[in-house]
Amino acid sequence: MTESQQPLTPVVNFWNKYSKQISLFALLIIALVAGWYSYQQFYQLPREKKAIEAIFRAEEYFRKDSIALALNGDGQNLGFLKVIEKYSGTQTSNLACFYAGSCFLKIGDNAKVISYLEKFSTSSKITQARAYKLLGDAYADSGKNDQALEYYKKAAAHFEEDEVNSPEYLFMAAYFADQVLKNTSEATSLYEQIRKKYPRSQQSFDAEKNLARLGVYTSND
Repeated sequence: MTESQQPLTPVVNFWNKYSKQISLFALLIIALVAGWYSYQQFYQLPREKKAIEAIFRAEEYFRKDSIALALNGDGQNLGFLKVIEKYSGTQTSNLACFYAGSCFLKIGDNAKVISYLEKFSTSSKITQARAYKLLGDAYADSGKNDQALEYYKKAAAHFEEDEVNSPEYLFMAAYFADQVLKNTSEATSLYEQIRKKYPRSQQSFDAEKNLARLGVYTSND
């Protein structure tokens, strides 16, 4: 064996020893990828398309504030609850959880709000932040104040670049800590965050007034 061939010897020995296992592993990976692709293309994608068609009427009822029809359907078209059940695992079923949670909040069923919204997740930051805010509302209405505050703060922090909704959520957290929890230090911290992060917002102006009321800030500061 020449000098140039010597470095290859360990590789050749390794291949001779483990070639069967490596080949089986490679075949397994190929089978898994092929199975996943087939599942997505021939099962999940058609279900997703059907789910999108199925949820259309429920969304219309939701926009019209017809909560019972949006949740339960009209006898011919599915409501959000059936979409969730029938098309579980699809993105549309996930979206239906958001709608269902929103509906239940409107009729005061906070346990179901929490159940459905905690199942929901999305890459849309503005929608996810909204879901956290609604969870805060549901926990607040249930008297679970610590959880409510955490979700209001979570809503505010999730998409801080949103200068319309985030200052509103942050103010809700501050005001909740102030008026409901009577936690002056937490409220002060949150009010000051609003002033720092969103100085041109209406909520910043309101935060200044509340800080003045708490004796932490005055117009001469």
